[in-house]
Amino acid sequence: MLTPYIKKILQSRVYDVAEKTRLDEAKNLSKRLNNHIWIKREDMQPVFSFKIRGAYNKIANLPPELSAKGVIAVSAGNHAQGVALSATRLKIPAVIVMPTTTPDIKVRSVQHYGVEVILHGATFDEAYQHTQQLTAERQLTFIPPYDDVDVIAGQGTIGMEILQQHSSPIDAIFVPVGGGGLIAGIAAYVKYCRPEIKIIGVEPEESACMYEALRAGERVTLAQVGLFADGVAVKQAGKLPFELARHYVDDVLLVSTDEICAAIKDIFEDTRTVTEPAGALSLAGLKRYIQQENCTEKQLIAIASGANMNFDRLGYVTERTEIGEKREALLAVTIPEHPGSFREFCNTIGLRAITEFNYRYADARDAHVFVGLRLSQGQQEKQNLLNTLNSQGYAVVDMTDNEMAKLHIRHLVGGRAQSVANERLYRFEFPERPSALLHFLTLMGHRWNISLFHYRNHGAAEGRVLVGIQVADTELDEFKAFLQKLAYPSWEEANNPAYHLFLN
Repeated sequence: MLTPYIKKILQSRVYDVAEKTRLDEAKNLSKRLNNHIWIKREDMQPVFSFKIRGAYNKIANLPPELSAKGVIAVSAGNHAQGVALSATRLKIPAVIVMPTTTPDIKVRSVQHYGVEVILHGATFDEAYQHTQQLTAERQLTFIPPYDDVDVIAGQGTIGMEILQQHSSPIDAIFVPVGGGGLIAGIAAYVKYCRPEIKIIGVEPEESACMYEALRAGERVTLAQVGLFADGVAVKQAGKLPFELARHYVDDVLLVSTDEICAAIKDIFEDTRTVTEPAGALSLAGLKRYIQQENCTEKQLIAIASGANMNFDRLGYVTERTEIGEKREALLAVTIPEHPGSFREFCNTIGLRAITEFNYRYADARDAHVFVGLRLSQGQQEKQNLLNTLNSQGYAVVDMTDNEMAKLHIRHLVGGRAQSVANERLYRFEFPERPSALLHFLTLMGHRWNISLFHYRNHGAAEGRVLVGIQVADTELDEFKAFLQKLAYPSWEEANNPAYHLFLN
């Protein structure tokens, strides 16, 4: 079963256009996780993705009579760029069909190669149907993204390179899985040469087509897939990849969005490269494997499959990273609504770094606070904190794994307060250190009630904080003296239209 693939991998022409990418040791992560972790840098390909290998190998092996007529592909991402570059290098006409919803940056990246780009349909399925129509009408050759022998062989050259670059024993190779072409090619070559090496696929929890197929013993079609890791958002694994996977893939692990975001940060810290979500998928699985197996000193390799990251996703990735690393807890805490209760609460949580603090006055009895806290010792530290808060009489709900809270509630805490008298709204810059908030509250004492508080860590030297404080007109001089003594940069925002429209 493997012999035809091995022959095609060895004869592959990918190096006409593709790079033999580096295998870099992730030194920081290796030290932190007490294993030897290596990253195969497919993000360094000319199209910033491994897809160039399979696309070029397929097109380069077409008979001349088919090449002359041209090729066609449907894709909103890396496969489109791989086909476009390959066709351009081989001087073959190419048509790329993309959904009309494809981001402009990806459309421009494909148009850059001088191929014909057609935007059609709001979904991938609609674009695919149009592609099939054009294929028949123009007598073009369709270039599949993964379910093809030549495409699989092109991707398999990555496995060949890994064995050439890492001559010492390898315990496991972790591979991102979408349709399965990449893991099929790598598994074919590695299992033929070094069958003792584990080949482990990694999929997002919300796009687990290969995982479900292997569990069912046959290919299945998912009802829907998550789009965060859009490079692997596939409803059904390919037929050929599935057959290879069922014989030569040792396991498939599922990881969460938070774990993927944490892996993006890990790769950045070791390489200064920002991968796309699918590009960090295999490292997220590698980290989960270490946690599950409790292994040390193993030689583990992850494929960084691509770096075509949409810039507008970076804020979301940053927000979810700390939770993915188990370094942040999100808590909803009920505290008494009276002057000084904020300070008492902060004394209870101690000098922990606060990543986020959201509060808006609701009634005269209780206040509901949404707080993010940095953790240095993971789950056990969080549990100890929950125990401490409960023992002090606080009602606490752990929101760390609550998807709605992470996606929406943390941004919606607030609203209009109907009965807040003498509210003064100020914007502050707090020095970014654990004691900054406690210093603010201690200096303020019990003199005034806080009616609104919003803070989010931005990774800068100063934290931006919005505070509402109830200060009577007769107390204004005393309050201004407090601000002067506090010496934090501040700006009054009472006349800001955003305050009057949404908070007051």
